[in-house]
Amino acid sequence: MSESTAVSFNIEIEVTSAYYEDLLKYIYQNYLQPLSQRFANVKQTVVNGDYVLDFTFLEPDGKGRVDVSMRTGKPIQVTMIPSDVGVPQSVLDRLKEDLIIVVQFFEEHVRRSTLYFAWVQGREVVPEKSPFRRARIVERIFFGNILFLFVLLWSFSIFLLFTIGLFYTAIFIVVSQFLTVIFADKLIGTLSDWPVTAQNPTVHILQYHLPPQERATFAEKHSREKLLQMEKEIYDKTIAMGKPVECETAREVMSKYGLECSPENMASKTFNVYELVKKTTEKYNLPVPKIALSNTRIPNAAAAGPGPKHGIVLITTGLLVQLNEDEILSVLGHELSHLHARDPFALFGLTTGELLFRIFVLLPYIESFVVFFIYLIFVFGAIYFVAKFLEARADLESAIKMGKPRVLAEALRKIGFRRLQFERNPSYRIQDWVTWDPHPPIYFRVERLEKFEATVEVKHTLVQSAKDCIRGFLAAF
Repeated sequence: MSESTAVSFNIEIEVTSAYYEDLLKYIYQNYLQPLSQRFANVKQTVVNGDYVLDFTFLEPDGKGRVDVSMRTGKPIQVTMIPSDVGVPQSVLDRLKEDLIIVVQFFEEHVRRSTLYFAWVQGREVVPEKSPFRRARIVERIFFGNILFLFVLLWSFSIFLLFTIGLFYTAIFIVVSQFLTVIFADKLIGTLSDWPVTAQNPTVHILQYHLPPQERATFAEKHSREKLLQMEKEIYDKTIAMGKPVECETAREVMSKYGLECSPENMASKTFNVYELVKKTTEKYNLPVPKIALSNTRIPNAAAAGPGPKHGIVLITTGLLVQLNEDEILSVLGHELSHLHARDPFALFGLTTGELLFRIFVLLPYIESFVVFFIYLIFVFGAIYFVAKFLEARADLESAIKMGKPRVLAEALRKIGFRRLQFERNPSYRIQDWVTWDPHPPIYFRVERLEKFEATVEVKHTLVQSAKDCIRGFLAAF
């Protein structure tokens, strides 16, 4: 083996040091052991206090091998040394992505038994949103650039046709869509949990990983109301008094609820969210839009509104938990691209044009409900496919403006690791291209960003993105 052939990379991790040994066991049990024919020389050791997992990946044809070493810490340090026989770059890329995905699955596993509190300094304490179906529908409306809401309005138009007639149906739908775009900032601001302003810019997040002996009984002893009370008391004892959220300052409150605060089980983060958005707007030479925060573990962000001056950026606390600052900036760069290009208005024009064509031109000539239904399936698919051009353009513009395409790729891996795993199946890749989702498949977005050089000049980002999406779609077959 030659050291010059070594490939090294880091994997960011949010769990605390108390879980490092469990992480390596999880990787062994859920990745290495089920594929035991592909791996050999598996060994877990402790080096200078760090847990280390070593193993050898064997190519199926037996012609090559890759020695892998994973050293825990923040971040996890990974070294891959391919054999002298020569291992294709695609194999190394696949192995790297496998390890990133399995680490994300472990973090998700740990979060199921984690106390999770978020505060905006100077604002009322708000509990985390419960993952009910109604909340998910609201999130889908806004995290899909309002396209999902437009589709709901289209569907409602079918009912209106039989009640108020063609003309009034068209007027109702067009006006409703227009008002949705114009007043999106107010609507989203009302549905979000906190506004973030220059006067109240700071978001604090606390994660406390419950020890194994406390996981089983904690949920039974503490209702949602008790958790909210604990959250308020921690805020009053720490942030409200200008103190950081750590075991020293939170121990008194947590002990009242039967928790012995252990530093190795606690992780906290603080972000000046207003400054993060401001940094991004400066790259686009835009005014700072309204900023709203939604207290949910689902990692996501969205932008809506008629344009930069009257737009809004919505961020979830889950995004702040899972991403580092550079990754958050890259995601915000994606969202600011939508406002910069006025994509909500572009979608409004696209959907309104189709609606008017359907009602006043097509509908009088369609007598079969089956034909009408087939048309709706086709046209919805076509509109969502065009919407993928806008999402791909936002990725491209963020890569250019923020100058870190690979950072955005890593953020997408973290956010979409489940879809990324499914997309290993070729049939699922095709499905992701034709499904009613405005976003292109994750694998396509990640590969495109990793190949892109930020110094390359792109004259027409939308045209280039449309070409890339069409090529990606055809390559999926």
